Amino acid sequence: MNRGGLETMLMNYYRKIDRSQVQFDFMVHRNERGHYDDEIERLGGKIYRMPAIRPGQYRNYFGKLDAFFIDHPDYQVVHSHINENSGFVLRAAKKAGIPCRIAHSHLSDNRLDMKLPFRIYARMNMSGHPNHYFACSKNAGKWLFGHSQNVTILNNAVNVEDFQYNESIREEIQAELGVEGRFVMGHIGRFYKQKNHTFLLDIFKAVHMKNPKSVLVLVGEGQLRATMEKKAAKLGLTDHVKFLGVRKDIARLLQGFDIFLLPSLFEGLPVVLVEAQAAGLMSVVSDTITREADVTGRVEFVGLKQSPEEWAERILASTNHHIDTSMQLAASGYDTATATQWLVNYYNKHA
Repeated sequence: MNRGGLETMLMNYYRKIDRSQVQFDFMVHRNERGHYDDEIERLGGKIYRMPAIRPGQYRNYFGKLDAFFIDHPDYQVVHSHINENSGFVLRAAKKAGIPCRIAHSHLSDNRLDMKLPFRIYARMNMSGHPNHYFACSKNAGKWLFGHSQNVTILNNAVNVEDFQYNESIREEIQAELGVEGRFVMGHIGRFYKQKNHTFLLDIFKAVHMKNPKSVLVLVGEGQLRATMEKKAAKLGLTDHVKFLGVRKDIARLLQGFDIFLLPSLFEGLPVVLVEAQAAGLMSVVSDTITREADVTGRVEFVGLKQSPEEWAERILASTNHHIDTSMQLAASGYDTATATQWLVNYYNKHA
């Protein structure tokens, strides 16, 4: 439970949920503690640790799942967020007689890669085990479940009031980062291939050539961070790219940006893009991201086949002022206050 988009979305719901009616416990697949573990435990949740899901170790994993549900017969709902691997968990939940078994899709990745055979195997194991199908977007639902299932869209909601624009906070964060008077481009995401940081740096190079007062702020950690730091140096951008690592104050940081960038290779419906809109920012994103993500009319889609120079032109032509989008987000069901009550009602109805 680190500070990724999916984990943040779950915490948004968990913080708001009426825990006298519904309590979340978490099954994770890593031994190390996550950024949110302390908070989960303060809120009364339990964290159970399973081994990583790896080819060649499926039999052992299935056995541990079966044993878990034998030892924990109290659960009425299992809501699985591990995409195609959800079938494995929900198979065990079905054997244990759990009435509400939700498979939840968070990606819309149709690319071929070395994991494809295992994804196909996992999808084959999906059939018949869930009895409810959720997704963060229509594309994400089609990617995992095809057209044969009735898919419920659960919005990646955020606590809108936390992100409302505040000029004094903007001044504070810009002073803290040392970017006063500069054009601040921001990105928040793990340093993984999916997020396309290498192309992001090429885009920023093109922007910086046109506007030397521009600066790029990168928030997050991951296996490719060191590679991206080397690339920034190679491009002569070391003094103009700020690597902030993992931050707890995302709502504050977004106040200090002038524009948000997300040139991802694929996404479901990214929580961070909802957060950027909640902060009233204009966002320029790749056209691989579903149009459903544009909740406020302040998202501009650009093709990944377009050159960094073309991206730069679109970025520099975009508005860079913040507006109040809270009413739009609430009306669209992206405020956690509304969305959480819907989820509680759903659990109670189907448990």
